Amino acid sequence: MLLAFSVAPSGTPAGRNPASAATSPTNAADGSVHDAVAAAVKIVRESGLPHQTDSMFTTIEGEWDEVFAVVKEATEAVGRFGSRVSLVIKADIRPGYSGELSGKVERLEKAISESR
Repeated sequence: MLLAFSVAPSGTPAGRNPASAATSPTNAADGSVHDAVAAAVKIVRESGLPHQTDSMFTTIEGEWDEVFAVVKEATEAVGRFGSRVSLVIKADIRPGYSGELSGKVERLEKAISESR
């Protein structure tokens, strides 16, 4: 399976005074949540599963249980940065296939080059 996910915190982290929320990395003036996202991506990288991160999503390839275990751990890590967490998931479940993280893109590029 390929699973693309995006996870982000909101609100004030537990134990933090709401008055100091404006100086929190999660509630930076520019709205950046990069510290929380970095914590999630670190977990993905340490999982050993094939993965790819872009500006909007991180995609992981693996079996159902192992992929969702990583997403759960990454979501819990992001939860430390806010009182709420938003999680978006999109999955391509195709039993019997592996190497699709790059395989799908290679087939797309081939189709584009053949259509010229």
